[in-house]
Amino acid sequence: MRVPLNWLADYVDLPAETDPHALAAEFAAVGLEEEDFFGPEITGPLVVGRVLELVKEEHSNGKTISWCRVDVGPDHNEALDDPKDPQPGPEVPSRGIICGAHNFVPGDLIVACLPGAVLPGDFAIAARKTYGHTSDGMICSAKELGLGEDHDGIIVLTDLGLTGEPGDDAIALLGLDQVTLDVNVTPDRGYQLSMRGIAREYAQMKGQAFTDIGSATVAEVNAPTSDGFPVVIDDANPINEVAGCDQFTAVQVTGLNPEAKTPFWMQRRLQQAGMRPISLTVDVTNYVMLELGQPLHAYDTALLGDEIVVRRASAGEKFTTLDDVERTLDAEDLLITDRGDGPSGKGGKIIGMAGVMGGADVEVNDRTTDVVIEAAHFDPISIARTSRRHKLSSEASRRFERGVDPKLGPVAARRCADLLVELGCGTLSPATTQIGDALEPTVIELPVERIGSLVGVEYTTAEVTGLLEGIGATVEVIGKDRLAVTVPSWRTDITDTVDLIEEVARTGGYDRIPSVQPAARAGKGLTTAQKTRRRISNLLAADGFTEVLSYPFTNDKRDDQLRLEADDVRRKHVRLANPMSDDLPLMRTNLLSTLVELVVRNQGRGAKDVALFEAGLVSTSAGLPEGPGPRHLPGYHPSDDELEKIYASVPHQPYHYAGIISGNAEMPGVWGKGRKAEATDVIDTVRRIAETNGLEVTIEADQIAPWHPGRAAKFILADGQTLGNAGELHPKVCENLGLPARTVAFEFDLDALLAQDDLRAWDGALSTYPVSRQDVALIVDAELPTQTLAATLREGAGEELELLETFDLYTGDQLPEGKKSLAFRLTFRAPDRTLKADEASAMREAATKLAAERHGAEVRS
Repeated sequence: MRVPLNWLADYVDLPAETDPHALAAEFAAVGLEEEDFFGPEITGPLVVGRVLELVKEEHSNGKTISWCRVDVGPDHNEALDDPKDPQPGPEVPSRGIICGAHNFVPGDLIVACLPGAVLPGDFAIAARKTYGHTSDGMICSAKELGLGEDHDGIIVLTDLGLTGEPGDDAIALLGLDQVTLDVNVTPDRGYQLSMRGIAREYAQMKGQAFTDIGSATVAEVNAPTSDGFPVVIDDANPINEVAGCDQFTAVQVTGLNPEAKTPFWMQRRLQQAGMRPISLTVDVTNYVMLELGQPLHAYDTALLGDEIVVRRASAGEKFTTLDDVERTLDAEDLLITDRGDGPSGKGGKIIGMAGVMGGADVEVNDRTTDVVIEAAHFDPISIARTSRRHKLSSEASRRFERGVDPKLGPVAARRCADLLVELGCGTLSPATTQIGDALEPTVIELPVERIGSLVGVEYTTAEVTGLLEGIGATVEVIGKDRLAVTVPSWRTDITDTVDLIEEVARTGGYDRIPSVQPAARAGKGLTTAQKTRRRISNLLAADGFTEVLSYPFTNDKRDDQLRLEADDVRRKHVRLANPMSDDLPLMRTNLLSTLVELVVRNQGRGAKDVALFEAGLVSTSAGLPEGPGPRHLPGYHPSDDELEKIYASVPHQPYHYAGIISGNAEMPGVWGKGRKAEATDVIDTVRRIAETNGLEVTIEADQIAPWHPGRAAKFILADGQTLGNAGELHPKVCENLGLPARTVAFEFDLDALLAQDDLRAWDGALSTYPVSRQDVALIVDAELPTQTLAATLREGAGEELELLETFDLYTGDQLPEGKKSLAFRLTFRAPDRTLKADEASAMREAATKLAAERHGAEVRS
């Protein structure tokens, strides 16, 4: 919110010498953080001048210029006996200035920028010889002074309703010495998006009495009449059972002068607030919105139908907004329409998207004399969804979606009408429409002692009462240290006791709250998952990989480039309802789909040998129910059954690791020629990751995209799950993505790894007793995974098995067809004694017996 300090001074006692930086620090103390300053950008002599003489001269380049003699005041005019121009001037002191504009005549008051001045953009002014004259300054346009985009002609002060004498300071006259403070308004404080709201904050901060210019008890309002402009609210599709429009005020002004212009003071304030002046009627509606916080809309009565209708759109309905964009509407979009023939013979048309943006059909124009002023109250959720759906944010939507004071409509409509009567010579019609009533105010009970326990600062009952009354609340003492607080209508964010406590802390000053470092809670340190992630990342970094982070968004084209089959589960993407880019509407199902972009980018910037890895979440829609998940209002606590449905509607998001090596795996140097990366490099990387985390994996050849069918492997865990894949990328994949040939990569599922038992783990203290080792070789089916057999042996051996190692695999003529021999070393250790040989043998036999029962294993002699 841009706050022109001269405008703020209209509502509060703001000293003229106020330091804007000090004021920004004070606002920050109550939650209004400084975003920027917009201060004076012009230095040096900028004065009022009167054109004494104007001679139009045509030059060989086809351009006609005006050679002017300008009276710029006795302090700045040239001496008569020392003219800078060789041609004789008038018999009065003046300066000679060349100007390319032609919208002024002798006698006009203009703005002259004299040598030594500096204009916005660090544009220094100096006397210069041009077109056969010495131009001793510049006659300024609005654009050159930062007063707008108009550069077709120069400023004629009388056209702006301004006057002065030659030599007067034009910087002060045009308000170019004024400061605007830009503050950040948080989404829950929509009332601060107005001078009314900011002035209230300042008044409380400074302990000043505040007169609410937006209160119906202070401002004049029109009483509703039976002959007001007909308005119908027909909301057949409310969102969350909340009507899109619950109040609508319409006030009429007739007999406006179509040629009336917006006064300069109002134009300047709109510019300082970041808005462009357009026309008197539009400017007045914007001015009142900035002043009070209520968005308004003015319609040309002659172009309206017989009545205004507020309704929901039909799905697929079309509407062209003021920005000349045709939009396809959704059934949730709230519209302002009309129906009936009306004075124009045109009816049944869409006027605008409620609270967001209007259309051109009934907008005021340079022939408008009668207007209907709309001041409505719209549901914030409805407006927010429409704004985001159409990617259309406006000054009105910013306010409505943050919450507008529901009692403000009649006040703002009358304020707008009064300004149009004053500035546009119109007549206020008594015919007034008011539909709907504001909700009853919220009353919250507040125990004063609870404030100190939450904030850490002790406040007295009197102090709390004063602070809450400062925000506009009504406070009643209902018992010892207990207050009943009536929340003001514009504070829709205050719904509970803790919200009131937050207001006491904020308005009482955040600087009063002590900074106390909380004591760390006792715990066991990092979780198993955190330790595992650090262990894996450290291993990869030690191997020369660089960790990177890519955006998790992708598209169907990337799946095609990776040669994923049509039925591949990795094509089951979660589609974003509002993607950051239309080219990337899908959430990734694997890390390689986004990691490859970073490899290509680094290759394109000259890094020919690249080793990158990424750790992050992937998403898949596989297994999700059809349609959107359940939705509940804020503050509602779902039941257990509803929670299950909510969780079931959330996509599965496993945590993956992926890495790519392109180019050399071993760099050339004095030690040798180096070595290109091969499939075995990444296969061994994944094997060592499993080993480092106490897992045994079976490595098997695999044929799965995007890897080469003959140079890739998959990793099988003890429980039969696939941990991941590694190997050389398919040549076509490298070609599709622009990667160098023979690029290698890996990807594995960390969640699957964490679900396994860590073979290195033990409970209790490390035993000081010696170990007892037993070896056994078992003949089993060749297709039986080693990990499955190892898990069975571990289960059968019992708790005193400390380590199980596979040290031999044999297949050959000495074994039956379809069989293999696996040799294991079992290490036993008891925590409280030295094991005897027969105890260890018994444990080994128990393990082999269970293997025989489950897998038909035979002990090989």
